[in-house]
Amino acid sequence: MENSSRMVVPFAFLTGILLAAFLFMLTAGINYPSNAQAASSLISETTNQTDNNSTEKTNAITHLQGNCLVSSNFPARILQWCDLITYYANQRGLKPDLLAALILQESGGDPTAYSHSGAVGLMQVMPRDGLAAEFMCAGGPCFRNRPSIKQLQNPEFNIDYGTKMLANLINKYGSLSEALKYYGPMDVGYSYSNTVLALYKRLRE
Repeated sequence: MENSSRMVVPFAFLTGILLAAFLFMLTAGINYPSNAQAASSLISETTNQTDNNSTEKTNAITHLQGNCLVSSNFPARILQWCDLITYYANQRGLKPDLLAALILQESGGDPTAYSHSGAVGLMQVMPRDGLAAEFMCAGGPCFRNRPSIKQLQNPEFNIDYGTKMLANLINKYGSLSEALKYYGPMDVGYSYSNTVLALYKRLRE
C-alpha cells in the first residue's frame, strides 16, 4: 500500500502534462483538417471504386427496385412477382405479360406448387429429384442435369431458369406457339399453347 501511494502524485502529474499537450494540439488543429480531408477522399475513392466494380451487379438487381411492366389486369397472386417477371422477361427478350400468363397457367403464382408429375414452382420446371427422377430416357434419368426441387422453389431462381428454357425453345422451333407446345405437357398437343396465348391476349394491356 505504501509503495502504491507514493506513485500517485508522479503519475497524476505526468497524466496532466500529457493531457495538456493533447489539448494544445487539438486546439491548434495540427494535422486534423488534412487528415479529415484525406479520410474523406479515401472514402470517396473507395466508394467510387466499389460503385464502378459493382455496376453489373447493380444492373442485375434493378428488378428489386419496383420495375413492373406486367398488366394490372393480372390477379394479385401473379402481380406479387411483377418485378421478377419483368426483369427476366426483358433479359430473355420475352413479353412480361406473356410470362405472367404462363405462370398463371402453370402455378397460379404459387412458388411451392408441385404437380402430379413432379414439376416445381412458379413456372413448373421439372427437377432432377423427386417424382421427376422416375422419368427415364436413353442413358439415364431424363432430367438428371436439372436443378433440385429446393432450388426451383426459390421464386427468382425458378423464373430465371424457366424463362431461359422458354427462350431456348423459341430459338429452336422458331415460333412462340411451337415453343409453348413443347414447354407444356407432352400429351396435350397445342392445347396448352392455345390456353397460355389466350390468357396473354385477354389480360395484357
